[in-house]
Amino acid sequence: MANYFITGTNRGLGLEFVSQLAKRGETVFATCRNLENASQLTALANDNKNVRLIEMDVADNVSREQGLKGIEGEVIDVVINNAGIYGPRNSNFGGLKGDDWSNVLQTNVIAPLLLTQLIIDRVRISAIKKLIFLTSKMGSIEDNQGGGAYIYRSSKSALNAAVKSLSIDLKSQGFTAAMLHPGWVRTDMGGPNGLIDTKTSVQGMVSVIDNLTDEQSGQFLNYDGQVIPW
Repeated sequence: MANYFITGTNRGLGLEFVSQLAKRGETVFATCRNLENASQLTALANDNKNVRLIEMDVADNVSREQGLKGIEGEVIDVVINNAGIYGPRNSNFGGLKGDDWSNVLQTNVIAPLLLTQLIIDRVRISAIKKLIFLTSKMGSIEDNQGGGAYIYRSSKSALNAAVKSLSIDLKSQGFTAAMLHPGWVRTDMGGPNGLIDTKTSVQGMVSVIDNLTDEQSGQFLNYDGQVIPW
């Protein structure tokens, strides 16, 4: 059994990650911004001793540091940077606002890398050393045939670039870092027209994480394991 650290677990994909991993006996350190508003996550933790809750706003420096104090001395085998936001739905040319863009970049790009810096020593002592970042096919430049969504697309492209560098920099230390696209999922972010549900998406991603090899470090992968073009 392994120790997983997962961000953004109060709903959607994050909550499903916690549920599936805890069900198979893994220890899960689950973060969310406000535990008072996370009734499903709290109930899941109450029913499963393998789930430990951490209140953390991943986009806030102080909150990140305070949250990690609760797991001092723990070995972390797998980090899943799941927390993310879409930003304004009308982020098309002509309606872009700098503050909106900055907020999304802070949450989707800067926060997961800074959090990884803070937690890396807990992962370094693991024999598994996997760093997972949830991204989106919308961050693929080659795949962009629809335009629009400037803010969200650019945040995921930037995340992909940062994680690619991370995979190279940490490879000699035994880390495996990868970016996962969850598919078009029926969640609050993905909307009701998504092609798959959270259970299917997370089952696929967990399988990809389980079987991730050193050779795949730095790759941009679909939830079914297929490589996505940059």
